[in-house]
Amino acid sequence: MTFQATAPQSVRPAGIATRFLKTLRRRDFLAGAALVDGRWFSKGEREHVIDPATGERIADVARCSATEMELAIASAERSFPAWRELLPVRRGAALRAWASLMLDHAEELSILVTSEQGKPLAEARQEIAYAAGFLDWFAAEGERSYGETIPSHKAGSLLQVRMQPIGLAAAITPWNFPVAMITRKAGAALAAGCPIIVKPAPETPLSALALARLAEQAGFPPGVLQVLVGNPMELSRPLLSDTRIRALSFTGSTEVGRLLLKGAAESVKKVSLELGGHAPFLVFDDVDVGKAVKGAIAAKFATSGQDCLAANRIYVQRSIYSAFVDEFAAAIAGLNVGHGLEPSTDIGPMTKLSVAQKCRAQIDDATQRGARVFSPKQEAALGPHFVAPTLLSDATEEMLIAREETFGPVAAVLPFDSEEEVIARANANEMGLAGYVYTDSLRRALRLSEQIECGMLGVNTASFTGPPIPFGGWKQSGLGREGSRHGLAEYMELKYVCFGDLAV
Repeated sequence: MTFQATAPQSVRPAGIATRFLKTLRRRDFLAGAALVDGRWFSKGEREHVIDPATGERIADVARCSATEMELAIASAERSFPAWRELLPVRRGAALRAWASLMLDHAEELSILVTSEQGKPLAEARQEIAYAAGFLDWFAAEGERSYGETIPSHKAGSLLQVRMQPIGLAAAITPWNFPVAMITRKAGAALAAGCPIIVKPAPETPLSALALARLAEQAGFPPGVLQVLVGNPMELSRPLLSDTRIRALSFTGSTEVGRLLLKGAAESVKKVSLELGGHAPFLVFDDVDVGKAVKGAIAAKFATSGQDCLAANRIYVQRSIYSAFVDEFAAAIAGLNVGHGLEPSTDIGPMTKLSVAQKCRAQIDDATQRGARVFSPKQEAALGPHFVAPTLLSDATEEMLIAREETFGPVAAVLPFDSEEEVIARANANEMGLAGYVYTDSLRRALRLSEQIECGMLGVNTASFTGPPIPFGGWKQSGLGREGSRHGLAEYMELKYVCFGDLAV
């Protein structure tokens, strides 16, 4: 079987991102200064910000060093006592004001995200709304950080458990969701009473620095929220070694997560890690094929496949396998490839060239091992960061794509026969972030919800994230949770207090 996909769009000449950026009302969003100790640092060396679709240099930002990071840590330490003592409702008001400003400038933030990250503008708009939702959620959740009263086992004693802010926090955030991953971490830390230092990905600093501008406008005191851009290794070392940093949150690859966990162990920091995924997507023969295909498209190709929740291994029961592959291939053929600022784009560029190269290596490996490849040919005009949406059918567990996270618009489909078999295959991986099950059997859905080894499972849906849910994974997909009341707890410590000699 072959199919002819919609021809990829021609990328507009270099300059499309610049033209959009010129429409921003807030020109300070492009100033490229880092927020350190309540001041905007813009001196010294500069980092170039590149539009991944065209290779165009669209902005420069200040490159901070370890010296600026030390200043930021000292500033956060000074700000901690007053921020900790501020009433939770007052901290919540600042978070709500920040969220409101984000929504007021949603279109500008969306343009920044698409220009530096590459995702379609419609998806960038969704990210801004999603990100603001975390601030609203934690504004309220910070007011509900309840403790406990324990029935005493000692005569004349009163036993309490209190929730108190852990101290200074740091967040190292990724490039695939450059706004939402900041608010999901910072919203929780700030609501808990902890100042936070954010080090965004070097590929996507503009949106992070714009958030800092809005946070300052929302009334956060100096040192409570700081954003520094620079060399990841240089800026991470002080965060790991300084004992004043008590909590560290990271979203990114498992390889880097291991290194950060090792470094944080020296000072026994509380570490939250949201790492790689390799999500299985299970389709059983009792489900409507069209519904399953629609779910697979959403689970695989959102953010151009650059999503840790992306369906990586699509297992389809053999009796409906051919029908699923045919319909899935036809749906993929309708996806438009192009610059994220073009209104008809579904698949934008890979933010990093290494991601595109990995996708192509997995396609080559699968082809050599016997997979059938269904994909439009990538036009040279699209450039090296683009990967056309690709379906690999008849994939096997020996192929790289079945063993490694893809992080791009390449979908592997594998047949299976029995429920027991596919559960074993789905679980035979050290990643356990998310999974998907499509079945119309309630009994099967309940069984698999117990047996699939992952932190989050969607049953007959590809959409399950949001501020109220505990986002996180099992095994080497991470530690801790973000979002929900559990996300607030990542930045708090339990304190047990025993009041004795209370007998009258």
